[in-house]
Amino acid sequence: MSVFIEDSRLKPILEKVEAGARLSYEDGVALYRTSDILALGYMANLVRERLHGATTYFNVNRHINPTDVCVASCRLCAFGKKAKDPKAYTMSLDQVWHVAGEGWTEAVTEFHIVGGLHPELTLDWYCEMLRGLKERFPQVHLKAFTMVEIGYLAERTRISVQEVLERLRDSGMDSLPGGGAEIFCDRVRRIICDHKITGEEWLETARIAHRLGLHSNCTMLYGHIETEEDRVDHLVKLRALQDETRGFVTFIPLAFHPDNTPLAHIPKTTGFLDIKSIAVARLMLDNIPHIKAYWIMMTPKIAQIALRFGADDIDGTVVEEKIYHDAGATTSQSLRRGELLQLIRKAGREPVERDTLYRPVQRTETTFTVLV
Repeated sequence: MSVFIEDSRLKPILEKVEAGARLSYEDGVALYRTSDILALGYMANLVRERLHGATTYFNVNRHINPTDVCVASCRLCAFGKKAKDPKAYTMSLDQVWHVAGEGWTEAVTEFHIVGGLHPELTLDWYCEMLRGLKERFPQVHLKAFTMVEIGYLAERTRISVQEVLERLRDSGMDSLPGGGAEIFCDRVRRIICDHKITGEEWLETARIAHRLGLHSNCTMLYGHIETEEDRVDHLVKLRALQDETRGFVTFIPLAFHPDNTPLAHIPKTTGFLDIKSIAVARLMLDNIPHIKAYWIMMTPKIAQIALRFGADDIDGTVVEEKIYHDAGATTSQSLRRGELLQLIRKAGREPVERDTLYRPVQRTETTFTVLV
């Protein structure tokens, strides 16, 4: 098939893609710098369909944010608040379990649990929270705590990251989300999130989790002060760790939402960059199985288009997503299962409901079964 490529820099990259060869750092920079979005999309879709055909995954999940109290003061964040802030909140254990129950139906396969770095909530408290959720909702997968939260709990408890992960795992944590990675570049982190663990510490925490048998997702926050080179460096570091551990399940590019943050002067990302970030990720991350178009951040319409530009997952139904809505996200807090199905089918894709680890879910009127 003859492919029209406007940007001549992409022709040798297309040859690599067609041959199934790994792209270099320099290739990644060229991909980010091109404006030839159709050629980029063609290549990303080629890889996407090679891996997944027309299949597009989604799940029925619920988000739980136990607290927005946070000791960090990251300039990228509109969610975290100081303990004395009158708008701050911290749920009791009973409230966490109640909120989970309010959002739960027989259809839910996952609770996605993240929050602030609370100065008083202990590792024991979080372990009890997990045990309580498992007792009440034994079929639901608990995807909980970013690498940043794990590092903070290790520091506060004065035990190793491995011990923290082991205790949480033994209390019911099934996997980890990929948040908090932001951009690994030290120069950027000093400006946007200097209160968080370093990029190398994030990667080491993920490495330890994977060695313990815990899968995780991974992310990249783009559209703030980073350069194209910073983005590619981030992707290459994730790819290198995946070569080592094979523990990442999904990569999620996250568009920066500047509203209500100290970086509110930065323009919001364009649809062009959102689509490009999906496509470049699919091309560079040859060893990470899935690329997610997170509709809560990029809007359902852009996420739908992304299914033709490298994404094979559109996330889930969600309910009351707080972190990005506090930063000005204007999308709905939830989509019904039928709405997700329509988005996928109208893009010419085949929807497959999944659990957190991408095992297909077979559903009846009242129950679901994970097909192992």
